[in-house]
Amino acid sequence: MTRKLRIGILFGGRSAEHEISILSARNVAEALDRTKFEPVLVGIDKSGRWLTQSESALLTSSRDPRLVKINDGMAVALAPFPIASADSAARFDVVFPVLHGPLGEDGAIQGLLELAGIPYVGAGVLGSAIGMDKDVMKRLLVAAKIPVAKYLVVRRADYDKIPAVVSRKVAKLKFPLFTKPANLGSSVGIRRVASRRELRAALEYAFEYDVKVIAEAAIVGREIECSVLGDDAPTASLPGEIVVQHADGFYSYDAKYVDEQGATLKVPADLDRATTKRVQQLAIRTFQVLECNGLARVDFFISKRGCLLVNEINTLPGFTAISMYPKLWQATGTTQTQLITQLIEIAMRRHERKAHLRQSFAT
Repeated sequence: MTRKLRIGILFGGRSAEHEISILSARNVAEALDRTKFEPVLVGIDKSGRWLTQSESALLTSSRDPRLVKINDGMAVALAPFPIASADSAARFDVVFPVLHGPLGEDGAIQGLLELAGIPYVGAGVLGSAIGMDKDVMKRLLVAAKIPVAKYLVVRRADYDKIPAVVSRKVAKLKFPLFTKPANLGSSVGIRRVASRRELRAALEYAFEYDVKVIAEAAIVGREIECSVLGDDAPTASLPGEIVVQHADGFYSYDAKYVDEQGATLKVPADLDRATTKRVQQLAIRTFQVLECNGLARVDFFISKRGCLLVNEINTLPGFTAISMYPKLWQATGTTQTQLITQLIEIAMRRHERKAHLRQSFAT
């Protein structure tokens, strides 16, 4: 009988997306193919401790991000599999880092797993770091001639010196505009700024989460998302559309996760065949330009004039029960269980290829 692979599901983490990560982990654990895989649940609390987690407690926990938390458990250390027996070691065949935001999605955990020699789902160190930093991401997209909205990068040190001058520069983008932390997701730290009077408060709010902030011109049009899956020859799902009804006026944290009527997800999006193909092709190109692997969700705007703009990429997109990434693949014909199995297989294939690379120089 073939041994089941031990899949380490890491979740929580030390970022403002901690609670969403817990909801994502619950969904991944529910959908995991138990005929092939055995889950090993490890929650990372906000102080950085790695703690074993009860599967029954996770699966019966609330779906409200305001009510979830990492539970007390046995502290563990990361270790490759196999290893000499040690009660304090978490032994994995493959890791699924269901971690959103800094120290989980930015290359930090990916580098740790590389050093430990453990296969893991998702982009590598470089792709993860690029995808997390919206400034670097946009620079690479612009260099690749992939269209993005007009934006400006604001650094905390510059703002602190001369806030009025920096605010004047940002205001040239024209209102309304959006301010957001450069290294975060799940709409945390974002504000829609309708006038110059609101700008400084919005910038300072974003600076609570990062030392680098993106100010971006608002696009009047439609919000479209597309899921990408694969490694050397990635494929794209059918696109979906987000229609916001929330009082915030954009796809905010509350609209996504708190208000059940905050937004409507149209899956698939009502797009003609040519536009659907354009979205899919640009999603794959963005995935490749940004050095991604395994999975990513690419977010777009379609302006009223029909211009297709890339908003951002998410290299470890939400995997909650309402998240677009798995929903789009379901609409394309891939169940969540099949999707997670494919992601694990891609991780193992990449690890196997890298294991055959030379690690020393010999003539």
